[in-house]
Amino acid sequence: MATQIRLAHSPDADDAFMFYGLAKGKIDTEGVEYEHILKDIQTLNDWAREGRMEVTAISAHAYAYVKDKYAILTHGGSIGKNYGPMIVARTPGPIESFKGKRIAIPGKLTSAYLAFKLCLPDFQEVLVHFDRIMEEVEKGAVDAGLIIHEGQLTYREKGLHKIIDLGEWWFQTAGQVLPMGVNAIRRDLPADVQKKVSRHLKQSIEYSLAHRDAALDYALAFGRGLSRDVADRFVGMWVNERTVDMGEEGRNAIREFLKQGEQKKLIPPVGEIEFVA
Repeated sequence: MATQIRLAHSPDADDAFMFYGLAKGKIDTEGVEYEHILKDIQTLNDWAREGRMEVTAISAHAYAYVKDKYAILTHGGSIGKNYGPMIVARTPGPIESFKGKRIAIPGKLTSAYLAFKLCLPDFQEVLVHFDRIMEEVEKGAVDAGLIIHEGQLTYREKGLHKIIDLGEWWFQTAGQVLPMGVNAIRRDLPADVQKKVSRHLKQSIEYSLAHRDAALDYALAFGRGLSRDVADRFVGMWVNERTVDMGEEGRNAIREFLKQGEQKKLIPPVGEIEFVA
């Protein structure tokens, strides 16, 4: 009897790209049947707190709240080296000038939010769906916005200015890559199933990178109107060698990111982080 696995991830070009091999049956799944569930990252973080999906994309930040239910897979992470989510505004200015201001955020469990709280603890948060944040900034409903996903490449088209790139800030501050999203697997699954899923995920990413044009064609359907060039750049940022395997660099970055959140009392104590390779 086949093992059924619900695999939840975001409907974004980078996730679609990395899961192309699995979604299109390009790899041998050894009797495991995958059902792909597509939801925005804030929903996936909330679901993970309930332990709803067997395998799910979550924000690295969210792991602090789901560690009793999930372990982190070492494949499929979104890790930025000297780049990451950004604060954008209608007019340029130093990040310090936004202290106490109204800032649109994409979710309180996102890694972008934790990174920004580490950078600028004092601001008024306004919860806005991630794909409407730039619109809220444009019309002046908020003073600035914390943007994720393809907004990192398209904000200039809206006439907005980059105030700070939190990936750059983190690299300069902590000397680490910035872990944004990871794939997590439920701890109650048998060990052999966890290993199979880990293997399949790695094979899917490797297949997509080896068949980039076909995988990009598939991902464009999830790109919210992105041009092929922008989608290619976006995928290149978030699906790369660190996505195939985060290695010690990625593991240490997650440990440091959550440790700093813990020290600033922004998240509960995390303890030992469990990785499945």
